[in-house]
Amino acid sequence: MRAGAAPGARGPARRGLGRFTAPREPRAERCELCAAPLADAAHRHLVDTERRALACACDPCARLLDRSGGRTGRFRTVPGRILSDPGHRIDDQAWERLRIPVGVAFFFRNSALGRLVALYPSPAGATESELEPESWQSVLGGSRLAELLEPDVEALLLRRHQGRVECFLVPVDLCYELVGRMRLRWQGFDGGAGARADLDAFFDRVRDRAREAPRPDGSRS
Repeated sequence: MRAGAAPGARGPARRGLGRFTAPREPRAERCELCAAPLADAAHRHLVDTERRALACACDPCARLLDRSGGRTGRFRTVPGRILSDPGHRIDDQAWERLRIPVGVAFFFRNSALGRLVALYPSPAGATESELEPESWQSVLGGSRLAELLEPDVEALLLRRHQGRVECFLVPVDLCYELVGRMRLRWQGFDGGAGARADLDAFFDRVRDRAREAPRPDGSRS
């Protein structure tokens, strides 16, 4: 019997079964505000503050939220800026206080919960740290980027690598892109060579896009 055909199925009946056995076309992504199809893979994202999730958006809807301020209400537009802080004071000792089992973590202010959230990539996805907020704040106080964070839509991204800690302010969707990459590539206890290479490439891209954050007086370090 041919795969996908019911016993004794003939003619139209067999063709009808093909609807369920034939490969299906992938569903096109749509804007979650107006349902317009999203042809561009690099479309904008929104944070759905009620569901605590990312939502896809077309450019007109994202621009409309940008013009309206977009700092209140259910949906907030994720900005595109990436800032670095070469003069931060987050060192190995500060990192040890985080007690995070991997070399990457990100922090953002969740307005619905009214607190800072700390997460790190793992084979299971984004894993939330169980540290006390006071521990996070003692570490985040070492970078002026923490004061620039827009709630819900931006994150402070840290990486401990080769004896130093890197610190960036990034769009929150970039952090979840990293989480997805690591979950897909992770092998064994430490992630494996493939995951480490992907992590290096990801941070190379972040460094290329980053601009140095200005000081409060407008100058740069």
